[in-house]
Amino acid sequence: MKKNILVFATCAMLFALCSPVEAQQAAKVPQVGFLITSSPSAIAPRMDVFREGLRELGYEEGKNIVIMPRYAEGKLDRLSELAADLVRLNVDVIVTSGPTATRPAKEATSTIPIIMTFDDDPVGSGFVASLARPGGNITGLSTLAPEISGKQLELLKETVPKVGRVAVIGTSARQGTAQALKEMELAAKA
Repeated sequence: MKKNILVFATCAMLFALCSPVEAQQAAKVPQVGFLITSSPSAIAPRMDVFREGLRELGYEEGKNIVIMPRYAEGKLDRLSELAADLVRLNVDVIVTSGPTATRPAKEATSTIPIIMTFDDDPVGSGFVASLARPGGNITGLSTLAPEISGKQLELLKETVPKVGRVAVIGTSARQGTAQALKEMELAAKA
């Protein structure tokens, strides 16, 4: 009888000292949504480089990261629908292929981080408050550098000295393009 009480007391004491074992929750696999204006074939080399970079960081697609591309295939009117789809899927981040894709992503969410792969003028486009402090949920790369536009024209003239006329195609309605055109006009006058 004393032996049974001793075994019972030992088991009770060990049970009391043990912390409860909790089931481990599976780690959430990050989901990266891409909102792309073109087709899969047009952007394949860039996606390959992106995937290679992920592998170098230890990410394996389908194992510890999910990539969810949405291609408009040139049908820009589909971008809003595709952005809404990524928001419904609750991806962790949306990567956009330029300002044309960034706008519908911005309109679809104010909480999911959006990374612009490039934009010539994200401030003028209304995507960010400033380049130094973007604010909101959008960040990324900007190609805003209107001051080099004049230099590009100078280099063209040095490379092809006989060039007398240069046509520049763009819309001056966009702030970044308007600034670049002004720089080119100044260089052309010189």
